[in-house]
Amino acid sequence: MKKLMGTFGVAALTSLAGMAQAADDLTLQLKWVTQAQFAGYYVAQDKGFYAEEDLNVTIKPGGPDIAPTQVIAGGGADVTVEWMPAALSAREKGLPLVNIAQPFKSSGMMLTCLKETGVTGPQDFPGRTLGVWFFGNEFPFLSWMSQLGIPTTGGADGVTVLKQGFNVDPLLQKQADCISTMTYNEYWQVIDAGISEDQLITFKYEDQGVATLEDGLYVLEDKLSDPAEVDKLTRFVRASMKGWKWAEENPEEAAMIVLDNDATGAQTEEHQIRMMSEVAKLTAGSNGALDPEDYERTVQSLLSGGSDPVISKHPGDAAWTHVITDAALN
Repeated sequence: MKKLMGTFGVAALTSLAGMAQAADDLTLQLKWVTQAQFAGYYVAQDKGFYAEEDLNVTIKPGGPDIAPTQVIAGGGADVTVEWMPAALSAREKGLPLVNIAQPFKSSGMMLTCLKETGVTGPQDFPGRTLGVWFFGNEFPFLSWMSQLGIPTTGGADGVTVLKQGFNVDPLLQKQADCISTMTYNEYWQVIDAGISEDQLITFKYEDQGVATLEDGLYVLEDKLSDPAEVDKLTRFVRASMKGWKWAEENPEEAAMIVLDNDATGAQTEEHQIRMMSEVAKLTAGSNGALDPEDYERTVQSLLSGGSDPVISKHPGDAAWTHVITDAALN
């Protein structure tokens, strides 16, 4: 009996030790489907950077019917990738989202127009039909139009907003004069469809002075009051940024890792390699910490919407924190 108890005791201790060393679970909700836009996270998983931080990370792809803010609000994710306009709008409506890291330094959003429509600048937008993404992606556009003083309700003095699917069909089928595109994705879908670059005119939000922060990492505020959660998030951000910097330096290999994780098989090697090269331009210059000046620029852009701004009041410093990145980068 003594021997059996001794054996049981050793087994129990071994089991407890294994439990103590078990990796912490964390779920990340992406803003869109599996593609190079999120390469840093897939690289961190594939290269073992999360495992090195004792993390078991589940990466959940997004899609046309998935709103990241709704997923995290419902407890379906610990961290979500979201654009700041959508996050701040949701925060003003009562969802206490906080930006804990900002891997993307620059904006990839733009309007792409056919030159044959005669659009040469924003002054030509009135009377036109413009394709706009919704599900939280419309806020940068609405802010821009508000700053220009252009109504989005149609008519000769306003623009007609076409609710654009996540494709480029409205431009190809000439249902819209201009459509929403990203520098790393839809713009190249237009090119691949047989329209040459010299047949297009583009308006990058960055160049128009209305660029807002994209693809930040957000959590619910209460996570930051739990030391165990703060520690887990710190390890997650550290590993994720390691993945992003590896992806920047190895774009082709990073694209292949993304493809390996694409369960749909919808992506192509050529498109993902090109996308990764373009995305690397947007993450370049970021160590993961949110630049307060970039935050303030985004807030002011969203506030300056005339009678219908995206947000009605300044969210203050509670909408972001350096607690996680300060710890992660040290």
